[in-house]
Amino acid sequence: MILAFFILVSRAIPAMGQTTLSHEEQAKRLLIGLSAKDGPGIQYFLVNKEVPLFSFCSGLADIKNGIPLTPVHTLSAFSMTKTLTAIAVLQLVERQEINLDDRISKYVDHPYSREITIRHLLTHTAGLPNPIPLRWVHLASDHLHFDENKALAKILADHPKSEGLPGEKYLYSNIGYWLLGRVIEAASGQSYPDYVRKNIFQPLRLTGKDIDFTITDYTLQAKGYLEKYSLMNLAKGFLTDRKVWGAYEGSWLHIKEVYVDGPSFGGAIGSARAFSLILQHLLKDHSNLLNDQSRRLLFSQQKTRTGAYIDMTLGWHIGVLEGSQYFYKEGGGAGYHGEMRVYPSRGLASVIMTNKTSFNSRGHLSAIDKLFFQK
Repeated sequence: MILAFFILVSRAIPAMGQTTLSHEEQAKRLLIGLSAKDGPGIQYFLVNKEVPLFSFCSGLADIKNGIPLTPVHTLSAFSMTKTLTAIAVLQLVERQEINLDDRISKYVDHPYSREITIRHLLTHTAGLPNPIPLRWVHLASDHLHFDENKALAKILADHPKSEGLPGEKYLYSNIGYWLLGRVIEAASGQSYPDYVRKNIFQPLRLTGKDIDFTITDYTLQAKGYLEKYSLMNLAKGFLTDRKVWGAYEGSWLHIKEVYVDGPSFGGAIGSARAFSLILQHLLKDHSNLLNDQSRRLLFSQQKTRTGAYIDMTLGWHIGVLEGSQYFYKEGGGAGYHGEMRVYPSRGLASVIMTNKTSFNSRGHLSAIDKLFFQK
């Protein structure tokens, strides 16, 4: 597969005297090289504030049955969900139902410092622990009997000690964003999934078939895979529960359909197209999701309590590509991986998603995105 990728990339470089390939054609060749003909697939979408600029899908949504991946297939987004959670929090701040500097103990019980605020959770500066969350999932088939309250209580009981003082430094924590979901529920009087459906998905006319927290149409859900000959597959017994393992399909292990125990830290399931529409509305002159002040907050770099900048906003991580600052959120788990980005100075946003566990989203998305910087 690696050899095939470099062959495809080399073919994308025109020989002397040949016509230079367009940015779109170069992007297509890179994307084809990232997905095997008989393996998992990949979705990519690039938008500006008005229209989609480029999209491409390749590979398979179902290896066993040879079903191609299409733009309407949904994939588990895992931590890409955290930015949706941040948007939901800022909407509630807009409506004066909560304040960023409210202590979270006002809304949810927890074993950590009483000084932790909503802002601390959004910026990963609460000092909370971050155990490996790969086992914090349950089979989709068991969802009707799943008790989120019980699951969260167990995690808090098992990991009650902080790893830093509130506001002291950046410490990534899935627990923090799980707690933010409970804040949203307490303030809004709705379940976290229902709040996001009503206040983020529906205003953009995104249906359950586009994006949701459960699989609404199994014929449109891309199956998730783990490569048979990989270190992750060798270690899966230590990292995941046996009940999520499916059967091998060629050289890929199917990971059964699962839901994340805490939907607010990683539960969204959607297509790259659906996520691109959300990003597109954040690029617009006036967003349907947030007022101008809240949107500025969403993209404002944050500091520790000593005034040191961190590479984090109220919901985004911060990177730089070809001299352009961008805001991103990566997500990965059993069977899937993806990343979404916003480049405000260039007026662009991109999303890449794949139905395989191991994927260098940072490197691959950078290689594709920068092709369009030249336009």
